[in-house]
Amino acid sequence: MTGTVTNRLDLADPATYDHGIPHDEFRRLRGEPGLVWNPSGPWGSGFWSVTRLDDLVAVSRDPATFSSELGHIQIYDVDEDVRSVRASMIDLDPPVHTRLRRLVSSAFTPRHVQGYVDDVRGRVRRQMDRFVEAGGGDWVSTVAAPIPIGVICALMGIPEEDHDLMIEMTDHLVEGTSSAELDPGAYGNTRPLRELPFNSPAAHGVEEYARRARRQRLDHPTGDLLSELATAEVGGERLSETEFARFFQLMIFAGNETTRSAMSHLGIHLVEHADQFDRVRSDPDLLDTAAEEVVRHASPILYFRRTATADTTLAGTDVAAGEKVVMWYASANFDEVHFDDPQAFDVGRPKVPGHVAFGGGGAHFCLGASLARIEISALVADVLARDLSLEQVGAPELVSSNFVNGVERLEMKVAGPR
Repeated sequence: MTGTVTNRLDLADPATYDHGIPHDEFRRLRGEPGLVWNPSGPWGSGFWSVTRLDDLVAVSRDPATFSSELGHIQIYDVDEDVRSVRASMIDLDPPVHTRLRRLVSSAFTPRHVQGYVDDVRGRVRRQMDRFVEAGGGDWVSTVAAPIPIGVICALMGIPEEDHDLMIEMTDHLVEGTSSAELDPGAYGNTRPLRELPFNSPAAHGVEEYARRARRQRLDHPTGDLLSELATAEVGGERLSETEFARFFQLMIFAGNETTRSAMSHLGIHLVEHADQFDRVRSDPDLLDTAAEEVVRHASPILYFRRTATADTTLAGTDVAAGEKVVMWYASANFDEVHFDDPQAFDVGRPKVPGHVAFGGGGAHFCLGASLARIEISALVADVLARDLSLEQVGAPELVSSNFVNGVERLEMKVAGPR
């Protein structure tokens, strides 16, 4: 057996990511034989860290051995009596997960999302117009946040006037993965936080909004995705209010927060790696690989967890049934075995081998990957077409989280045309 080495840093502690991905520690862990053990601490019981790309893919594609449903998909422990109350599709294993995913998968196929291109480009253009006309400002609140929330809300049928509320509530969901003390009574919540996704009262706010939306769609279907969900049947029965609410929360979070984080990091790269984007200006065929490199470098979701269903061996390490196995995308995306000079930002990096920012394949591969790629490519193309000279004003403020690699604020200045 290998894998008795322990982390020097507590990878479960949000403070570990206060200055970004701890690349030096992940590089050390990738060099250790087998898996590495993260001991128990304030953020829950110990777990095995999966830091290499090949091992991560193996876990992702074996839900029979590494379950999303048995324990939980995040690092912290969830009491068994509330797991089913908190669970959404992403917390389930096949075949139940597969049946639920089919309810929405057709809306996110690569072919179907091509129909959203004009809407995406229009939203990108409007937000960039505002940013340029103001001479810059906070890239996150002006550009990176409004675009993906606008796209997913339009798809779901959420009115424009509620988009800021969706951003606010998803921000507060992320706070549940930080060390911040949350007001348990926010959004009218009266339930213990341990019963709520992300341990956040914002989950109650999202759920109540979803319940109202479901009732409205059942009374007056509008042809949007929420109407389809409200009237869809699984096993001859419609989704319950709670099941619908969990679906809603998953789509509004996953369809917004991850793309927003990638777009936020794009703002940093536009300044720090301006020479790379000059390459894209000169060769538009690099647009797609540039978007992929933005996502790889950002690694918007730091990890997902699985739980071993039986005694097994992974990377030469014995893993006992019931032990937690954490897949670190933020490490695997910089695996030296697969990526030449992985820390470098290279818009011409080959697509094969690919990154795992959208998952390592298998049942839980990111449903919205094709849509995210369209959004990020559209933003890169718009910025380059304007031929702007951008400057960063001060250091970016990063999101405090052990789950999302996000940017809270990024002040930038439009210094003029290039």
